[in-house]
Amino acid sequence: MTQRLISGLNVTELDDVVEFAPGLSATASRVLARHPRSYVGVERDKECASVAARALAWSSAASIRVGQAHRTGLEKGFASVVVGEAMLTLQTDAKKQEIVSEASRLLRPGGRYGIHELCLVPDDMPPARKHEIARELSSALHVAARPYTVTEWSELLHLYGFDVTHSVVGKMALLNPLRIIADEGVLGAYRFARNVGKDPDAKQRLLAIRKVLERYSSEIAAAYFVAEKRVS
Repeated sequence: MTQRLISGLNVTELDDVVEFAPGLSATASRVLARHPRSYVGVERDKECASVAARALAWSSAASIRVGQAHRTGLEKGFASVVVGEAMLTLQTDAKKQEIVSEASRLLRPGGRYGIHELCLVPDDMPPARKHEIARELSSALHVAARPYTVTEWSELLHLYGFDVTHSVVGKMALLNPLRIIADEGVLGAYRFARNVGKDPDAKQRLLAIRKVLERYSSEIAAAYFVAEKRVS
């Protein structure tokens, strides 16, 4: 899904890219493989920012700065592409709006915004069921998680000046061993498993998260959206 999202954003040598919460830079590496004019990752965690900066040192186009996705400190119209993965789901409704608003502020008219998030299906899921899933996810993740339906994600983007050009919904494979190997490689997956094995608390949290995801596997999907900022 990440690779399809980046392809959908059509990143080229003319683009200035901003990524919210790049983490350990897996998506950044895929973006930089397309040789954008510049890439800036905005990461709130100082340790992750340091790791990402070292991992991307090979690219003269890349830089990492410590900051918040809803308040990056970058100037208005800085970017032609903004991307964020697996972060909006973990925010309150108000914080989701702040982050999407910041993406809109950063983008030039006609710029593209790409997100990759958890998605609730079907689109007409009863409110009580949405609340139940959000409550269970929040308890397992220890944050105020709230995934949206396709319509709700689209409405959020539209509210801040975006038109969705395309979206794709697929099977959610978070914490699936084969998915981890595909994303991180055999060595990366081994390191992940080794680190989790050393930390009993982390292991219990991951088991709790996976249990919730399996319980609602028919109602939680993965989705990405590519949206274009409207020309006013």
